[in-house]
Amino acid sequence: MSSSYDGPWTARKVREEFFNYFRSKNHTFVPSSSTVPYDDPTLLFANAGMNQYKSIFLGTVDPNSERGKLKRAFNSQKCIRAGGKHNDLEDVGKDSYHHTFFEMLGNWSFGDYFKKEAIEFSWDLLTNVYGLPKDRLYVTYYAGDPQNGIPTDEEAKQHWLSQGISPDHVIASKGNFWEMGATGPCGPCSEIHFDRIGGRNAAHLVDGDDPNVLEIWNNVFIQFNRDDDGSLKPLPNKHVDTGMGFERLVSVLQNKLSNYDTDELTGARPYSGKFGNDDVDGIDTAYRVVADHVHPLSFVLSDGGVPNNVGRGYVLRRILRRGSRYVRKKLGAPIGSFFSSLMPVVVETMGDIFPELTKKQGDIKEILDEEEESFSRTLDRGEKLFDQYATRTKDQGAKELNGADVWRLYDTYGFPVDLTRLMAEELELGINEKEFEDAQEHSKLASKGSFKKDKADLVKLDVHDLAALEKNDAIPKTDDSSKFQLGNITATVKGIYYHKEFMSSSANIPADANFGVLLDRTSFYAEAGGQEYDTGNIVIDGATDFEVTNVQAYNGYVLHTGSLKYGQLSVGDEVISSYDELRRWPLRSNHTATHILNFCLREVLGDHIDQRGSLVAPTKLRFDFSHKAQISLPELAKIESMSIDWIKKNVKVYGKDLDLTTAHKISGLRAVFGEAYPDPVRVVVLGYDVDEVAKDIDNPKWRSTSVEFCGGTHVAKTGDIKDFVITEESGIAKGIRRIVAVTGQEAYEASRVANSLKVRLEQLESAEGKEKDSGLKALSVELGQADISVLLKAELKDRLATLRKALDKQIKEKENAINKAAVNSLVTFFEETPDSEVYFAILEVDGNAKILQNVVMQGKKLGKTVYVFSVDAEGGKVAHANYVSESARSRGLDARTWASKVSDILGGKAGGKEDGAQGVGVNVAQVEEALKVARETFSSKYN
Repeated sequence: MSSSYDGPWTARKVREEFFNYFRSKNHTFVPSSSTVPYDDPTLLFANAGMNQYKSIFLGTVDPNSERGKLKRAFNSQKCIRAGGKHNDLEDVGKDSYHHTFFEMLGNWSFGDYFKKEAIEFSWDLLTNVYGLPKDRLYVTYYAGDPQNGIPTDEEAKQHWLSQGISPDHVIASKGNFWEMGATGPCGPCSEIHFDRIGGRNAAHLVDGDDPNVLEIWNNVFIQFNRDDDGSLKPLPNKHVDTGMGFERLVSVLQNKLSNYDTDELTGARPYSGKFGNDDVDGIDTAYRVVADHVHPLSFVLSDGGVPNNVGRGYVLRRILRRGSRYVRKKLGAPIGSFFSSLMPVVVETMGDIFPELTKKQGDIKEILDEEEESFSRTLDRGEKLFDQYATRTKDQGAKELNGADVWRLYDTYGFPVDLTRLMAEELELGINEKEFEDAQEHSKLASKGSFKKDKADLVKLDVHDLAALEKNDAIPKTDDSSKFQLGNITATVKGIYYHKEFMSSSANIPADANFGVLLDRTSFYAEAGGQEYDTGNIVIDGATDFEVTNVQAYNGYVLHTGSLKYGQLSVGDEVISSYDELRRWPLRSNHTATHILNFCLREVLGDHIDQRGSLVAPTKLRFDFSHKAQISLPELAKIESMSIDWIKKNVKVYGKDLDLTTAHKISGLRAVFGEAYPDPVRVVVLGYDVDEVAKDIDNPKWRSTSVEFCGGTHVAKTGDIKDFVITEESGIAKGIRRIVAVTGQEAYEASRVANSLKVRLEQLESAEGKEKDSGLKALSVELGQADISVLLKAELKDRLATLRKALDKQIKEKENAINKAAVNSLVTFFEETPDSEVYFAILEVDGNAKILQNVVMQGKKLGKTVYVFSVDAEGGKVAHANYVSESARSRGLDARTWASKVSDILGGKAGGKEDGAQGVGVNVAQVEEALKVARETFSSKYN
């Protein structure tokens, strides 16, 4: 992959100079946040540098945390704009400047410097460090909004002029006002634009979408807070938030008219820079798409994102499938491992500043290849079908593809609708959006109904059905040997089973009904040996799609249960058997991990360990075994560590059928007690070829590895499992223990959640008072519910318990001290004024009703009347309590009436007896008024 630039401003140097400049200005480097904003559900992806500083701008940051102590910061933030509000995906490839992934260089001030310094830094860096011509730079400032009472940002304007910029290059703009949301921090901004052409006055082209006059930097001055009523109030602490498009800056410094011409994005193949109709064969467009798409794919995967069918996972899948289609259709290259072959260039050019790329390179490649390979199975078939739909549309003289056909391309062949829309645009066709939405809604409703039917009415073959099948030569037992291979196979429909009958066709079966299909051969795995069944589709391209939702084997007959999405099936039809590889992948990992766990349990706990049950699901594995005692944490740690070592060894996993008698004699064999195994039986061995084992079955070295009877699916090598985390260890019956564990992406997620809980606990260690108390309570609940490492959970629980104990002691000591001081204040008052009949006070005890009662009780002991108040500012409440002495009661003062008058002022409720009452009010600001009323009520009885 060659670079098209060999001048002084390489992309790496541009970034380094930015970093060096702001280091010299006493800014702290803060690494880019993840592209996957796990803690911000409002975002699909990080799309701006300020995302990770939201808590500072909103004033919710813990002042004791590292983030809370920041005054000046800088970094290069990984940003993605695809899906959601900020979506550039469909524009990528069509022009020279849209990207789904970009870097945002930024510097920040949190209550430190403001407009003057920010503007000086920007101008100095661009003109003196990067050497951009001053006469080609233009700046904007906020023009104000008189209707809403927002003045022109004259301050920013004057600071720009003081840099020596020509006044006609300083331009007022009504759009220069930034807001985080409908409410919250906001303020005017000031943009810096660059004229690529030069030798002219381009002021009229600023903010005009001219590709040659482009914005390169934006300085946001956060000085207001927008309240719920829409009004703006000045912030006590003013902040600076700037963002400079790295790719745009590089293109300017390298004097390239397109971001794709720079050394940052060059590499996929020779590129001539053509657009639109000039790009006749679409190759340059494909180049731009590929060069862009490999970046978000690499970065999101390195940050723990995974392609799937929802949210950000689906956006990731759309990006990969859009790119894959360009690769196959326009560049004529095979797909299956194309993007992973480009990924090392991304790692090489950007791995130094974003080390997670280097660390996760193997994982990124594996997921990319898995996703690409999965789509490659349906891409060619889907494109042929699209061509048929497009031809039919044109023959009918229509301008839009049928929406139901577009949905079919998505539902059966995995074509995202935006990809189909792109393909249609290439043929000057549109999509009937209404028909598409109707088909989508119908499918959703059908899926809900199908799910309920699956649970309540699973299609099964009983003993009578099996007897009939044994006599029917037309329906042979199913050859399921392909379940151990990758990919789709062709098969023939041999039987259709519905309502206890074998039928020749599905024509008379009601729409959306569940029924069973028998094939001569299948690639689907039927549920067995604890491993869950496969799901997928049985398809006749362009004609039929039978969605398989369950697969069970009955005495050699594999029954595929599901319902028709469209079309019909008949006995004799040739079909494509297509299991869901993306579901099968984690099933393989979890099954092999179960074998590893079984072996490690025996090694750590002893040979008495016997399997008593198991579950292999896509999201977890569960293993039940004989053992009399709870497994200690050190033992669990050793079991988990040994399991991870097996994964790191990356040994091959071998599987082959052997005759049952021979197989039973293998040294170190693990088999389920009481299980009836077929003959021949499949033997699965880690690290040794089954043929090698069969030649020397008594060799004791087989005890050093896992040897099991197993008909399940497994990974090719143990390294494919990636990671292993034990999330639960428990007893389920006398002498039976259970371990639950996760692998791969689920293990990564468990570790991520555990680390986030650990960080929160560390932050709470430095917190104080009510913040610490409420934080520990919330964390205790979350920790108890979290699916994380049982080892780490135990460690965190111990640390949390220690913190809780220390805080409770501190709270008790503080409460005792406050209680003592409050009671002493009353005693001292009556010692100094023994003739006084009453004690009034607003006590600083944070609304603690218990302390108020203690003060009241002290007054009772002294035979004195008391009324005390305390404000709980955080809770927005006022506690109050009184005691009426016998002397005061004889004058007609009733504690309940007295408290009622106070409650008229404070709100809330009060109650009690004649000699004492208490209450809680809500009008915190009225406490002084309430005290006044209490005094007046008492005085009225003594006057």
